[in-house]
Amino acid sequence: MTPLYQQFLALQFAIKEVNDAPHILPNHTLGFHIYNSYFSSIWTYRASLELFSAQGRFTPNYSCDQQNRPIAIIGGPTSAVQAHMTTILSLYKIPQLIYGSTPEMDTKTQASVYQMMFPNVEHQYKGILQLLLHFRWTWIGMVYTNNNYGEKFVQDMAPMFSQNGICFAFSERFPAITYSNNILSSVEAGIEMYNVVMGSNVNIVMVFCEIADMILLRMLPGLSQYEEKPLWRRVKVWVLTTQMDFTSLPFQRTEEIDFLHGALSFSIHSKEVVSFQRFLLMRNSALEKEGSFMRLFWENAFDCSFSRSIMDEEDRTICTGEEELDSLPTSVFEMDMTGHSYSIYNAVSAVAHTLHGFQSSLPKRRTEECGNKQSLLKQQLWKLNYFMRRVSFNNSAGDKISFNQYGELEVGFDIINWVTFPNQSFLRVRVGRLDLMDSQEETLTIDKDDIVWPRRFNQWCNFIPSPSNDVILQYKLRPITGFRTIFTGDLESSSSPAVLNVVANHQHEFQYMEDCVECPEDKYPNKDQDLCLSKMITFLIYEEFWGSVLASSALFCSFVTAVVLGIFIKHLDTPLVKANNRNLTYILLVALLLSFLCAFLFIGQPSKMTCLLRQTTFGVIFSVAISCVLAKTIIVVLAFMATKPGSKVTKWVGKRLAMAIVFCCSFIQVMICTTWVTTSPPFPDVDMNSKKEEIILECNEGSVFMFYCVLGYLGFLAIISFTLAFLARKLPNTFNEAKHITFSMLTFCCVWVSFVPTYLSTKGKYMVAVEIFSIIASSAALLICIFSPKSFIIVFRPDLNKKMQPTRKKQ
Repeated sequence: MTPLYQQFLALQFAIKEVNDAPHILPNHTLGFHIYNSYFSSIWTYRASLELFSAQGRFTPNYSCDQQNRPIAIIGGPTSAVQAHMTTILSLYKIPQLIYGSTPEMDTKTQASVYQMMFPNVEHQYKGILQLLLHFRWTWIGMVYTNNNYGEKFVQDMAPMFSQNGICFAFSERFPAITYSNNILSSVEAGIEMYNVVMGSNVNIVMVFCEIADMILLRMLPGLSQYEEKPLWRRVKVWVLTTQMDFTSLPFQRTEEIDFLHGALSFSIHSKEVVSFQRFLLMRNSALEKEGSFMRLFWENAFDCSFSRSIMDEEDRTICTGEEELDSLPTSVFEMDMTGHSYSIYNAVSAVAHTLHGFQSSLPKRRTEECGNKQSLLKQQLWKLNYFMRRVSFNNSAGDKISFNQYGELEVGFDIINWVTFPNQSFLRVRVGRLDLMDSQEETLTIDKDDIVWPRRFNQWCNFIPSPSNDVILQYKLRPITGFRTIFTGDLESSSSPAVLNVVANHQHEFQYMEDCVECPEDKYPNKDQDLCLSKMITFLIYEEFWGSVLASSALFCSFVTAVVLGIFIKHLDTPLVKANNRNLTYILLVALLLSFLCAFLFIGQPSKMTCLLRQTTFGVIFSVAISCVLAKTIIVVLAFMATKPGSKVTKWVGKRLAMAIVFCCSFIQVMICTTWVTTSPPFPDVDMNSKKEEIILECNEGSVFMFYCVLGYLGFLAIISFTLAFLARKLPNTFNEAKHITFSMLTFCCVWVSFVPTYLSTKGKYMVAVEIFSIIASSAALLICIFSPKSFIIVFRPDLNKKMQPTRKKQ
């Protein structure tokens, strides 16, 4: 099993880290021996007895070499291995650190010599309960491992779940895996169990199995009768416990792992050990120095052989020893330290710190009498249990490692979401945590937005069905469309509408409850909620009412602006046109013409180019227009001040100042838009959730902050223009534009102040229509308020188009 090799490498890494740290065990070196239990009680007992035999001889309880006697045992990952191991080792009171599963202890003596590298299992039970209640999953199935540990789990969990309103549709025992001729019977029993699971109408299956059971679970999807059934029958979310981890045999490396996609599992809280990945990447360079254990792993992992004869017989490639572990899919080998490997890593560190504390407590005089600390340690090995229960330290990842009075690790759990990929890789995503505040309280925190669910899965369709016979009869005669039956505590039933984007499934007319099947994102349920209908794709188009009205308005206003520009060009030498800077007038009219035309960027199907140009073009053009208005206002004020005798303001009144104001104010807006486009540009997007029956094609602003920066800057210029124009509105001048500018800026500010709440409260094409209307209305306000009086004088009252000097009113 190539995934289990990481546990060996984690052990080797931890030993190396301890030996390289001189402050932990100075002048001492830790070593290790590995014994294979083959997940068998016989081999586990034999390996336990070999610990007390002479090296190379199986003579239990007889060894002349006291120097090689073990000082601590790390065992796992299954409960059977740990229980059998403890039966032998507890007689010798050797400290034991177990990981994976809690063994069943027969006596208090056994319990006093072992430490568990995980918290009390009751905390995990309560965490599972909190998780189910959090998502309101009260109708689930359960599969548990086939041993005493699994039976105890059912005995402990069933009453707890029942008291909290959670019921089981089925409770199936996982077949025992044997490495003998009876493996076919185990597979057949597993297929029967799997058919029950997949044939059930529940979507949530809680799995309380151990690491070896994953091997059989990977076989079953390809052998089950439901493999050829519709995909919705196989939508299950597996809730896995910490005891179960991913593992497989070499021949399973090509089998699909998509059945794990979206699964949730509990894992002992861990942190990333950065140096572990560097240690793994160095394994290829030291491969030639490794024994057969590492070579076997290398051949299984990379499907190659170091022996040319085997390579020729099995048509395998030759191993070079330079293959890279990080090139393997995670189903074959994981580069990140798994939960079980992290437990082994912490177990080695706990042994090292325990030895450090034990040696530090020995009196120097007694040490000299007994020879040395190592021989004294061998004589008083049983005392290590006392120190190990009281050890407390921080590992290299920053986690605090300590045990309580019962030998249980004081740590919480992580909630892991499994995300699989087609290349046989998967990703473990931490989406929550179960913190152990004290022995009586557990706090579950989970981020639902980070969870990746299986396709076609609806997390809210897992409620308890009613056991009423009347309901069964009702389903036989006439299925209630779009409703599910909920247990109310008695034999009466009550129905509630199917929620969210789901429809009722009529495949189960003779069962207690109809399945809720979630509609795809591009479809929605009909009124009766028994059929998924395709959503209509919508965006603002020219053919519909609002599209044609807004397009016609923009075109008409553009034509009027062009006519006004033509009038001003024709009468360019008249006093009225020359007043307040003729060039500013032309630039303002061109900017208004372009602002009307830029409304057409908002109509039609959004594309990458139109989304990029919409807001930025509108923002720059409008800033040019308002900058011209601001420049005109400043020119009016300065022109009047220049009439004072000896005024120094006269030199500032001119075309250069006006052009400088327009350029500077517009340049700032250009820089804002450039920053927006380069950092987080707008892009085409699809909104499938705002409207139940519509798919909205829209432009995502990319950065909402930058969008409101553009609007805010326009408002800033408008407020300055309005303030100056309001103060200069009564200055005596025949062609004073200040009064007209005041009204235009007041209208402009009203339009855009009302735009913000209206824009935020609308969705889809109407949101686009609101912005187009605001652009046209504010541009038209400038055109009408500023140029309609001038156009009227030029065309209909040319007698008023005379030159007059600005004068001061006498007091």
